[in-house]
Amino acid sequence: MIKYDDFTLKNGLKVIVHTDKSTPMVCVNILYDVGARDEDENKTGFAHLFEHLMFGGSINIPNYDEPLQLVGGENNAFTTNDITNYYCTLPANNIETAFWLESDRMLSLGFSEKSLEVQRSVVIEEFKQRYLNQPYGDVWLKLRPLAYRDHPYKWATIGKEIAHIEQATMEDVKDFFKKHYSPSNAILVVTGSIETSKVKELAEKWFEPIPFVEKPKRVLPVEPKQTEARSMTVEGDVPINSIYKAYHMCSRYDKEYQATDLLSDVLSRGNSSRLYKTLIKEKQLFSDVNAYVNGDMDKGLFVVTGKLNPGITMEVAERAIEDELEKMRMEPVGDTELQKCKNKVESSLTFSEMDIMTKATNLAISELLGSAGLINTEIDKYVAVTAEDIRNVAREVLDKNNCSTLYYLAKK
Repeated sequence: MIKYDDFTLKNGLKVIVHTDKSTPMVCVNILYDVGARDEDENKTGFAHLFEHLMFGGSINIPNYDEPLQLVGGENNAFTTNDITNYYCTLPANNIETAFWLESDRMLSLGFSEKSLEVQRSVVIEEFKQRYLNQPYGDVWLKLRPLAYRDHPYKWATIGKEIAHIEQATMEDVKDFFKKHYSPSNAILVVTGSIETSKVKELAEKWFEPIPFVEKPKRVLPVEPKQTEARSMTVEGDVPINSIYKAYHMCSRYDKEYQATDLLSDVLSRGNSSRLYKTLIKEKQLFSDVNAYVNGDMDKGLFVVTGKLNPGITMEVAERAIEDELEKMRMEPVGDTELQKCKNKVESSLTFSEMDIMTKATNLAISELLGSAGLINTEIDKYVAVTAEDIRNVAREVLDKNNCSTLYYLAKK
């Protein structure tokens, strides 16, 4: 059980505090309720570009990293299609440094042409290195628009194309900041060796003077139900042939989410999982095979991927995957098999609660999902899943007409 206190500042900033005296450190985490799904389709990659710009200096602090490093702190951030999350860890007695740094860049970034050009170059280089010039790096650039027709999940966090980053203007950047980077659109979580009274004092001192801005209303197109199988074949400079099968599934908010997640675990979590035992060990069709859920806030994807062994045809490989998926639709999971998967989930969730940084992020995401208290009921939701629940989601999700398949072939 993770105990926490919470309060809301006058400008709408939600603050959550979890005291953990087992460490001399604190983690200050700010989650902004903005991700790639909130972008204009003709101006993508902005949420991720902003993750970089936020480290480029604010009005009063030209260098974000330096003051933090001087007091023994470190920081990082990540962007998804749903959220942008910033976090720093530092000794508890230096916590105020994190508050004035984070509040100053929430108040206003430096917005210099130099900073925009530097971070634009960094993001473009990342786009080239990780997505265009790396084997299989462009999979999600191809698979997302294949699986999604209307919803903004059809582009990756990095953006649809480099041109969108190249053409981003200072006005575009300022508009994006003004709309999404406000107290009412953020959740501040502080974990570690700190009392709630101290956090309240610092939050009121550093964050409350930031003006209130109305939280943006999110109105996104709903993805229509997929009624026929889709596929795409590409060739690339990759070592071996690979297959990627994406099925539409529920959102992170839906009650079926835990059953769908456990379905992916039964298929591919560990060496005793079905896909590993059958397709890698017994039939030796694949060198690697995985099933996982994306965990998206809107209706997401259940993905099955595999790297084929030399000499195995794509037809044989795909049929073998589909046979295993069909078994999940037809036959209930055995009690022992299901319990083993539940035990693994419980141990990984429990283990994640030992780290103040992970706890801070999980509390923020739980709050975004409805209440920080959800962090304490997550394990119970997995424990409550039955074999019939898993078979029901398998029947609904693992339908061939609900699938988009990318065949990725190595150039001969």
